[in-house]
Amino acid sequence: MTDVVRMTSMSWRERRQAWPRWVGYATLGWAVVYGGFGLGAVLSGTPVFYRGDDPGTVELGWLLVGLGALAALATLTRARVLLWSACALSAVCAFGLLMDVITLMVNQDIDSGASFVKNALGGIGALLLAATARAGDARPATGTRPRPSPASRDVHLAAYAGTAAFVPYAAMKVTWVVGGTFAGVSGEEMLAKAEENGASGLWLTLASWGLDATALLAALGVFLLFGLIRPWGQIFPRWTLFLGGRRVPRWLPLTPALIGAATLLPYGVLGTGYCALATIGAVRVRSGDFPSAADALLVSWIGLVAFAVYGVALTVAARSYWLRTRPS
Repeated sequence: MTDVVRMTSMSWRERRQAWPRWVGYATLGWAVVYGGFGLGAVLSGTPVFYRGDDPGTVELGWLLVGLGALAALATLTRARVLLWSACALSAVCAFGLLMDVITLMVNQDIDSGASFVKNALGGIGALLLAATARAGDARPATGTRPRPSPASRDVHLAAYAGTAAFVPYAAMKVTWVVGGTFAGVSGEEMLAKAEENGASGLWLTLASWGLDATALLAALGVFLLFGLIRPWGQIFPRWTLFLGGRRVPRWLPLTPALIGAATLLPYGVLGTGYCALATIGAVRVRSGDFPSAADALLVSWIGLVAFAVYGVALTVAARSYWLRTRPS
């Protein structure tokens, strides 16, 4: 109780400096919850892993039980190799979290509640395990945060490439939303299919205004990208009352950047590879909502190349921001 009172009376900076005292307990609690969630999914016959719309076998839930046990062992022993291994596995289990969030924002619904919980817990676990692994090297935060500075020229070029990759994607989406035709599908047909697939009122309202929700999210992604490479990203917004005029905390832009990079980079790279195989006829692509497989492949190329290039750019920019804002 005394420790709790002491932590409550400490300032935000003092609590951050003392984080190694509590992060281990938080990680251990997460390990118990995650393993229990996996066990409950297995016993109830609920699949937690999906490949597209197809659920995996229920027995895959034992992987979560094993990961929870590994994380608990690593936390109790403070073995850094085990902690980083569990962190990597937890990040893999969180794959798809960004897509779930986008689906929830656009459709106000998710494909699988159990899969969403698995992804969300996996992301939380990756952060906690990484913090626990670094806790052993933690030192009092006596250094100062460097002044805002721009990224290098090479990082800027990567950001420009990531932005340019979204131009064809945004143009395709805007063409549909304003009523044009692309890949053999008109804007009216795309809107009707969106309603048939259960698009939310928000998505349909934006479409009626000539705005595409995914194009707006792409614009936010570009805003995040340039916030990571430009000096204003380290101090903006000074006028925000929530921040009290202070600099933006490092974790605020880094958290969405890391989640986005960990999702879009592998998704885009693997998807682009699949498109390449489909182009040479090694695999087949279903036409889906499009008149032909060629139309579906064209749309896939545009979307997946955008995700791949942006994912690389976001990874490079996040690394640069991490190094540039690290306290000296």
